[in-house]
Amino acid sequence: MTTPSDETPSDRRSRKRLATRRAISHAADRLFFERGFENVTVDEIAAAADVGRMTVFNHFPRKEDMFFDRDEEARETLREALRQRDGSVSPIETLRLLAHQLVRQQAPYLLFSTASQGFIETVENSETLKARARAIRDEIAEELAVSLAESAGQEAGDPSAKLAAAMLLAGWSVAFIEAHRIFRESRDTDKAKAAFLALVDQGSVGVTAAMAGTAYA
Repeated sequence: MTTPSDETPSDRRSRKRLATRRAISHAADRLFFERGFENVTVDEIAAAADVGRMTVFNHFPRKEDMFFDRDEEARETLREALRQRDGSVSPIETLRLLAHQLVRQQAPYLLFSTASQGFIETVENSETLKARARAIRDEIAEELAVSLAESAGQEAGDPSAKLAAAMLLAGWSVAFIEAHRIFRESRDTDKAKAAFLALVDQGSVGVTAAMAGTAYA
């Protein structure tokens, strides 16, 4: 959560805007974790962050956006990996390697820890957040299909790209959920990371086989 970028802007106005966004996000996270998403109002978040209600909406159009505020960062990470893909490495393999890189770098949306459990439990206890999480997954699948096609020099509407994107996202989703389950039961971060990557690897093998003969495998 926190901000969708860890980079600090150089100009004063941008730094101030980023600081305000972070303050709103931190305040929202604390209240969501303590009381549950549905039990917190925008006015309460504004008060906790010491800003006005409209300031909150200027940074986050929906309450769900405050919770999933790493969403755009994750999407851009996928897009950038495919844009910078080594021509000798297939798009599917590029994304498999990306998963390993993100875990090594401790990307904030791929942490399996006591702190991240608050995020998972808050989602599990909110129908609104679960619905938004499903919508985000569908949106990312659509965007990933376009990025896969562009990376492989295919048309944006290529059905094979859509199939590959859907299968890849399904595999990552299963890996993510299973890794958090393992951490919850074992409190072992390394074990959770290993499970996540093993499932991503296994899923990538399946997608590669399914996409054999296409520009994606």
